[in-house]
Amino acid sequence: MDETQPEPKHLRVETGRVSRITLARPPLNILNIEMMSELTRALRGLLPTEPALVVLQAEGRVFSAGADVGDHRPELVGGMLEVFHSVFWALDALEAPVIAKVHGAALGGGCELITVCDLVYAARSATFGQPEIRLGAFPPLAAAELPRVVGGRRAAEMILGGEPISADEAATWGLVNRVWPDEEFEAGAETAIAGLAAHSRTVLAMAKAALRLGRGRSSEEALPEIEVLYLDKLMKTQDAREGIAAFLEKRAPVFRDL
Repeated sequence: MDETQPEPKHLRVETGRVSRITLARPPLNILNIEMMSELTRALRGLLPTEPALVVLQAEGRVFSAGADVGDHRPELVGGMLEVFHSVFWALDALEAPVIAKVHGAALGGGCELITVCDLVYAARSATFGQPEIRLGAFPPLAAAELPRVVGGRRAAEMILGGEPISADEAATWGLVNRVWPDEEFEAGAETAIAGLAAHSRTVLAMAKAALRLGRGRSSEEALPEIEVLYLDKLMKTQDAREGIAAFLEKRAPVFRDL
């Protein structure tokens, strides 16, 4: 974190190989303008720390019940959207993979947040939804991102219908990667995070970059650029050479993030 910035009121930030941002505005972690501004600053503050992974999690009963309805008033809504979308761009700018760890409800803006994360881990009791239609509105970020994540018709069902879906259904749809029973969620998710964090930080970032190059493009368009990344950057790293050597020598690799 930038020491010149004030300490956030609505977040907890931990930096390290696995950096964590915890939504801390219980009980519902409603995303008001102040909290979203803090989240943008926190995410941007992680860039110089070069974590291997970033975990977005929450305290309280739920992950987030969404954006503050009061900030949707005509005199505030334009600024609110600008601030919320700055969170998206800050998430998108991170080279490290971002994991959302979700318990309880992820609704509205809370659900939109997880659509732009690379991986989503959920407790079985978690629910996901875009209920904005009930308030006479629609979610702009979800309208752009959900079709890419779950497909057009399922995105339409979430946005037009406004009904929440279960964690298991979200996993079937591709919105969630892994689901654990509630009593196993914390241990299971942390074991999975530790497994990812054991990989080379440099290679994790390059693998994420490769996925971005492929997003929304045909193989004919994306593969040449991905091959350049693989041959000209990845294969020149020490960790790529170490991984191959370790496999051939039948030993565990020792990655140095180089």
